[in-house]
Amino acid sequence: MIRIGILGDIGSGKSFIAKNFGYPVFNADLEVANIYKENKKIFKKLKKILPKYFNSFPIDKKNVIKAILDDTKNLKKIVKIVHLEVRKRMAFFLKKNKTKKIIILDIPLLLENKINKKNDILIFVQTKKKDVIKKLRNRGSFNKKLLYEFTKIQLPLDYKKKRSNYVIKNDFTKKKVLKSIKKILKTLLNERSSFRYRNNRTIS
Repeated sequence: MIRIGILGDIGSGKSFIAKNFGYPVFNADLEVANIYKENKKIFKKLKKILPKYFNSFPIDKKNVIKAILDDTKNLKKIVKIVHLEVRKRMAFFLKKNKTKKIIILDIPLLLENKINKKNDILIFVQTKKKDVIKKLRNRGSFNKKLLYEFTKIQLPLDYKKKRSNYVIKNDFTKKKVLKSIKKILKTLLNERSSFRYRNNRTIS
């Protein structure tokens, strides 16, 4: 099995690129949303440490955002609790898809939480900052302070890019993205030598 980790800035289109590989995707953000809707144990843990914000189930994402904006320390508290459940779901995903040639890991804190393995293929999604801000504004999820807090707990983008085996330049054009993905898959499936695909390449 080849494990591909998708890296990049918030709003850079990581999830869009991940799903267009055509292989099973573990989307951490989606799993977190499901945890808020379904997992009462997590709700009780969050309620215990932050009762002001978590007082009804299912968890409303607006309350999560309010907790973070009111006190930046709350972000790490929430991540610490939710992350353990995300890891469990990821383990189930990997077991379920153990016979697949390729699986995709769309996890914002992949490197930060040391979820990646040594032989994972890392792909960095490179975008222009102005395009990212425009995209976030268009989908109604732009909050400067919130964006800053999430950025603080992530490793620098330059470091992630340097660690990556491939770089996809995302201009939010599907045709170009699919072309880049096709090139990467051709290399990975036809040139399985670890030396060949451990080198950083920009795909455009």
